[in-house]
Amino acid sequence: MEKAINTIGRRKASVARIYLSKGKGSVTINGKDYKTYFSLEYLQNQVDSPFVVTETAGQFDITVNATGGGIKGQAEAIKMGIARALCEVDENLRPALKKAGMLRRDARVVERKKFGLKKARKSFQFSKR
Repeated sequence: MEKAINTIGRRKASVARIYLSKGKGSVTINGKDYKTYFSLEYLQNQVDSPFVVTETAGQFDITVNATGGGIKGQAEAIKMGIARALCEVDENLRPALKKAGMLRRDARVVERKKFGLKKARKSFQFSKR
């Protein structure tokens, strides 16, 4: 594996481009270390989870360009992108990642607001008399 593997992960409005190459295990997101970028521990665990499932922690360097959405959507998009990249490195890792649900795109997005209503489903108060 001479060239970096390029994959993409998506979640809600977030898009994460992943560049995976052999290395010591550094994860850089938008020019920052991932522990600085994601200050909350559960979001750091989202980024680490593909490596934990496949037991490949510390074997790859990852550079990420994450855009759109919030931090949770970006963390889940990065998780999906890393899982896809690991599948390209070694196809034998695919069953473990698939069982953990990391290769499935979560298509849930915010429902649009309808005209004549306050929100997507909430209506104005109804007065019979």
